[in-house]
Amino acid sequence: MTKRFTITYDYLCPFARIACEAVVEAVESGADYDVTFAPFSLHQNRLEDGDTAVWDRPVDDAGRGVLAHLWAIVVRDQFPEKFNAWHVALFNAKHDDGSDINDGTVLARVATEVGLDQRLIAEQVASGIPAKTLAAEHTDLVEQHGVFGVPTFLGDGEAVFVRFMERHKLEDLDRVIGMLGWTNVNEFKRTSIPR
Repeated sequence: MTKRFTITYDYLCPFARIACEAVVEAVESGADYDVTFAPFSLHQNRLEDGDTAVWDRPVDDAGRGVLAHLWAIVVRDQFPEKFNAWHVALFNAKHDDGSDINDGTVLARVATEVGLDQRLIAEQVASGIPAKTLAAEHTDLVEQHGVFGVPTFLGDGEAVFVRFMERHKLEDLDRVIGMLGWTNVNEFKRTSIPR
């Protein structure tokens, strides 16, 4: 039976990287998942009341991680067959290579590496449409589901914030997906990082 869920991400977050990477690996290994990747701007979430929203700012001054979100929205919505490769490659660029994902040349390089037309993506970002999509999706996640961070899994009518501690643990992912509808425990949080 197909398991349908959404996972939030921000390329700035190493925990989002671990979770999204596991989701992509599971799907590519044949897991029967129907996944929606939803952008959630950590920068927007940290703004003070009255600050201009990241999606209402000029692209070159939108804030940390926002430009990467805009590029990702174009890839997800217009080139879905390339999204998984893009997603993993951009997380790798940020967390393995230490690349500045607010730099358009870095995003263009990653796009080219996974077989995307970086000029077309940049044009779409400049159109302002991806910013409107980010605004709508981020706002819905906050207002409808109480999302406050990444990665958050949404499924079975529930939204659950999860932090995986190890990469490439598909059994951990499957366990969490199976628990989304289990509501007898609201919070299970360790007081310190497991060793």
